[in-house]
Amino acid sequence: MLLVVGSLLAGCAGGPGDAGAGAPRASSGSPSRAAPPAAGATPSPSGAPGAARLTPDAALVPKHPAAGRALADAVVLSPGDWGRGYVAQSPAASAPGTWAVLDQGCRWEREPLPHGVLASVSRYSRLPGSGGRGEVRVTAAATVHSAALGADEQLSTTLEEVLRCPDQQPRTDERIKNLMSVGTPFGAREQDYADDSVLEIGQYVGGDGGVRPYRWMVARLGTVVVAVSVTGGEEHGEQELNQLGSEALARMLERVQQRLRGK
Repeated sequence: MLLVVGSLLAGCAGGPGDAGAGAPRASSGSPSRAAPPAAGATPSPSGAPGAARLTPDAALVPKHPAAGRALADAVVLSPGDWGRGYVAQSPAASAPGTWAVLDQGCRWEREPLPHGVLASVSRYSRLPGSGGRGEVRVTAAATVHSAALGADEQLSTTLEEVLRCPDQQPRTDERIKNLMSVGTPFGAREQDYADDSVLEIGQYVGGDGGVRPYRWMVARLGTVVVAVSVTGGEEHGEQELNQLGSEALARMLERVQQRLRGK
């Protein structure tokens, strides 16, 4: 199995997540990279030694919406994939044929898929609180592009959006604030599990006013972008939440490899 584990990097600059919605996004601005890490300890996904970079079989790469949707559906985690006790949120998934767009007011809205995006699927799950531990909310998302250039631009746009909107509104009663991000391409800082990756961290504020740690992990393999968001109470601990997100991202990357690599 391809492994993605948490490593410690110096603090970050720039980069948001689609918070509660957790879907890939688009932006009207031109892509730009986040600044290099500064001081402070920030977790970021990192590939295990020897992880293989994907060389896709051209015959298996989706070229039409139906094939893109089938791939995204197969890759995105369902509640049971996250672990025992996880159930679907309401809504349980994004509306077919849409993706999330960050508007000029830093609010997330769903819009029809643009040209060049074959499919985008997000599924929302949660682990109900129990035994003095609060609820954990998670998102798994996958976007299939018609070309690698479009997928690469999605990663660049992800970094740019936090510079524009460090505080965002994913839903009416939700906020993500104090967002920061760092991008790590293949080969940098021992990142050997994806063509490119982005880590975003911040604070999630729900309808109850409680502030919880938030992270959004994104990775690209060829024309496919996969992402997970994780938020939970402080009693879960950053290491636990980082591991949860990293293992989920690794599982989706492995699924992409299984479906796109020729025999």
